[in-house]
Amino acid sequence: MTRLSIRHLTIALGIACCSVAVQAQMSPDIADKIKALGRVINPPATAALYAPRLLEKEPYAAMQVQRDIKYGEDERHLLDVFTAESMSGASRPVFIFVHGGAFIRGDRRSPPGGPFYDNVMLWAARNGMIGVNVTYRLAPKNTWPAGAQDLGLAVRWVHEHIAQRGGDPGKVYMMGHSAGAAHVATYLANERLQQVPGSGLAGALLLSGLFNITPELARTEEVVKVYFGTDASLYAERSAQAGLLRSRVPLWLGLAELDPPSFEAQTEGLKKALCDAGPCPVSARFAGHSHMSEIYSVHTDDKQVSDAMLAFVKAH
Repeated sequence: MTRLSIRHLTIALGIACCSVAVQAQMSPDIADKIKALGRVINPPATAALYAPRLLEKEPYAAMQVQRDIKYGEDERHLLDVFTAESMSGASRPVFIFVHGGAFIRGDRRSPPGGPFYDNVMLWAARNGMIGVNVTYRLAPKNTWPAGAQDLGLAVRWVHEHIAQRGGDPGKVYMMGHSAGAAHVATYLANERLQQVPGSGLAGALLLSGLFNITPELARTEEVVKVYFGTDASLYAERSAQAGLLRSRVPLWLGLAELDPPSFEAQTEGLKKALCDAGPCPVSARFAGHSHMSEIYSVHTDDKQVSDAMLAFVKAH
């Protein structure tokens, strides 16, 4: 089947969608502070703005949290599962989150013991899903495609074990942010990394990631060389973009207005390639947000990003 016919198949299945213009909902004081930070990646300063606005703090009421579950042999092959105790009845969709960290750092909780990324798990659980938060191996010790390989193990674990926790293995969504989005994209683009037939996903959400690795990108983002290597002749085959054009998994692309230029170019480039192949993916550009504020805002009074995420899950 050709690339074009695969993309057209999604139309017949009702998966086709469009770009979504998202209006700013953040309070003026937060917007001014994020704008003052500029188009940079500054986790500590951004976390300080959003931590006071989180809707819940530990201990989480009526929430079952299972931490540090092993899904593989490496010390970083760990995941947390969040299940709202108030939910009952039919099996729930599953929402896997994959953190960022420039390929060389990051964790399920950042900083250790902090409220991020529990916020994503709480949002998922409070909206009728089961949240699964994953860590994976990091560079420079573990280079391409280690992160995506680990996601294959994590998805297999979910398919084998989530039903006993009330989850529906037929409705598994995976979201990656920043480097996490690159790993999710690589997982989808390479069938050999998938340990569940057809990827095991009902949808994938890619928030401000890197998808088309080029020598120019490696010069702009030095950390790219740490994970993808220094041999530029391998960048094309290690890029996810071409494989994503062949994927049948519905995609959601998110981008912050104040993302660094390289992340903006990468998301817009992938969107154009997908639209040229037809149909366009679901996409959203988050006004006033930065690279970190878009993910830290989840499960706060700023619902701009999380509402767009939820709409995609409900539609697929």
